[in-house]
Amino acid sequence: MANKIANALTVSLDFLVGNTDLELDTETLKRVEDISKLSNENKKHIYILLDALIRDFKTKEAYA
Repeated sequence: MANKIANALTVSLDFLVGNTDLELDTETLKRVEDISKLSNENKKHIYILLDALIRDFKTKEAYA
């Protein structure tokens, strides 16, 4: 039942029951699920790219 409520509200079950403050929308959750299905080598490449983008974003924010 809680899963249906979380889906209807387009939030994660963890967010719904208060286990996290992070609200993930269904599109983000789908992307995470898709990445989890990739080979370890492909995941490694995606994580490297994400880490670089996040680092650059944080740097821009710090010096803005």
